[in-house]
Amino acid sequence: MGKYEVRCYAGMKALIIFMYFSVLMHIKYALLFSAMLFCAALQAQQIAAPGKNYMTAMEYMAKKNKAKAYEYMQIAVREDASNPEVYSTLGQWLFKDHRFKEAADVFIKASQSCPNGSKAFALPLAKSLLYSYSPDQALQLIAAYGTLKEKSQWVLLREQAYYMKQALNTPFKDTIFNMGIRVNSPDAESFPYITADTQNLFFTRRVNGIDEDFYTAHIDSCGGWFKARNMGSPPNSKHFESAQSISGDGHYLFFMKCDNRSETGWDQGGCDLFMAYTADSIWSIPENFGGTINTPGFEGMPCLTPDNRQLYFVSNREGGYGGLDIWMSEFKLGLWQAPQNLGPLINTQYDETAPFIHVDNNTLYFVSTGHPGMGGQDIYYSRRVNDTTWGKPQNMGYPINTPYDENSINISFDGLRAFMASDRDSAAGNFDLYEFKLSPGTQPIPVALIKGITYDSLNKSRLSMTSIYINDPKTNQPSYHYTSNRGDGSYMITLPTGYQYNYTADRIGYMAMNGIIDLRNNKNTEVISFNIPMLPNDYVKPVNDSLIVTIPFPINSKSIPDSGKALLQTAMEPWLQESGLTIIINGYTDNSGNPLLNEELSYLRANLVSKEITAMGIDQGLIDAKGWGEANPIAPNDTDENKNQNRRVEVIIRR
Repeated sequence: MGKYEVRCYAGMKALIIFMYFSVLMHIKYALLFSAMLFCAALQAQQIAAPGKNYMTAMEYMAKKNKAKAYEYMQIAVREDASNPEVYSTLGQWLFKDHRFKEAADVFIKASQSCPNGSKAFALPLAKSLLYSYSPDQALQLIAAYGTLKEKSQWVLLREQAYYMKQALNTPFKDTIFNMGIRVNSPDAESFPYITADTQNLFFTRRVNGIDEDFYTAHIDSCGGWFKARNMGSPPNSKHFESAQSISGDGHYLFFMKCDNRSETGWDQGGCDLFMAYTADSIWSIPENFGGTINTPGFEGMPCLTPDNRQLYFVSNREGGYGGLDIWMSEFKLGLWQAPQNLGPLINTQYDETAPFIHVDNNTLYFVSTGHPGMGGQDIYYSRRVNDTTWGKPQNMGYPINTPYDENSINISFDGLRAFMASDRDSAAGNFDLYEFKLSPGTQPIPVALIKGITYDSLNKSRLSMTSIYINDPKTNQPSYHYTSNRGDGSYMITLPTGYQYNYTADRIGYMAMNGIIDLRNNKNTEVISFNIPMLPNDYVKPVNDSLIVTIPFPINSKSIPDSGKALLQTAMEPWLQESGLTIIINGYTDNSGNPLLNEELSYLRANLVSKEITAMGIDQGLIDAKGWGEANPIAPNDTDENKNQNRRVEVIIRR
């Protein structure tokens, strides 16, 4: 192996190792492109190794003394003005530090000074010009050198250049602002997650540039944030915890954990998906999602639909389209099903990461390096077409996306605010959290947040683990499945507004309850309180009889007196529009005369009252009229006054 091959091999190996351990922060692949082109230039001709100042610069960079490293590398450039390795290294450093214009100047000089420099440095120069917001100059290089071996890279670069020209001419109008020192720190913050009530912010922080833990900040009374605090253990541990997602009800934490060694080595994979649960404020010990989801490869950045029944995540498992892809698994019959790739419309040969499905369950936001954009990692969104298909991804636009890396996004419940991580104000990978308002075209569809509890309607106790099934308003088939919380019986449902939904609530030991959630008149995002009562399986509906009127009859009378008709009309008025009633009419006499004739007379009087009620619009089938003769007296039959009380017809409402 020649000297130039040794230098290429060592440099490439170091860069690849660096990139592998930087997956969570997604360092740009542009550096690798530059190194590959430099090695190609060396291979074409024997070039002497750089001198002492170059090696001194490399030593200072290894010690993280950037000022000295740059100082000596500039000297090396002046002393060895035709050596491509010196230019390549300096250009890469500048590019990594987001000094894109300076990197472009270095590559321009390399193109002019190095043998075959124009060709060897065309790709890194084009990228540096593009990242310097000079798409026209980049397109000139792309037109001249875009037929080299790295065809796919040139194609993507050309698409990015055309997109940047359009995006710079139609910028996003609102302000994007840094969330400040109470949330951000000198370390990297990423993967923001705002709760539905917008009171709590969760995110990942890379502590001291080594470990990754979860932090949370709470909103203060002035609309700012209290200082972010470490969430503690659990869920944090000595391993890397990153890319958290909180369920809509706030009871589940889904995240990726890296450096997961098992007893047999690395068979659980470098990064896997985990979950933790809380009934109040204490998180359970995180549990692995299991072998259906996790593999020896990379699994990370989970996000679940509002009902926790569909899991979106990132993996480099077999069956993808290259790099990291977004996958989805459904929870059915108590098991997570085999994950399905979201397909070539979403995934590319490059990386698609950080999926976020809004509570509308119709808008998917994600990060990609493979779709046309501003360069680096950009944020995109896609609308759901059906259960398994998504529409063409749309770039979120400039300056939401920049030539820097935007590596994650989260959207508030109302769809009006977004929180994202970007390294636009720092070195590559040193992310901060930013907040901005979403333009109407990029907002999710309006939803209603249905919050409540399921409870025993008899003793009023809360019921955990109640399944709530919501039917699709268009097909009336079960489409959503929610479960009330184990701790307090609470639940949270998010549904698109403008529709009427049928639901069924079911729990072991209780009757299934059916009902309607009517959102036809709800057009905007809002919160609705909606509690669901449940009846035990052994419940027997009590008979509730209410005597509403007693009509007296004169002795031997076979017609209703006018005063009795007036009493009946007044008593029945409140019940005429009620449903689910039974009307019981009981006729009675005194004990004068023949008992058999008295029973016949009581029936006659009861039927007279029944006809009057039927004439008011009550269905005859709801009326039960009977005569009881001299049975059930309410006074002794010893005086005329008492006998008058016993000659009566009673009307009873049974509910």
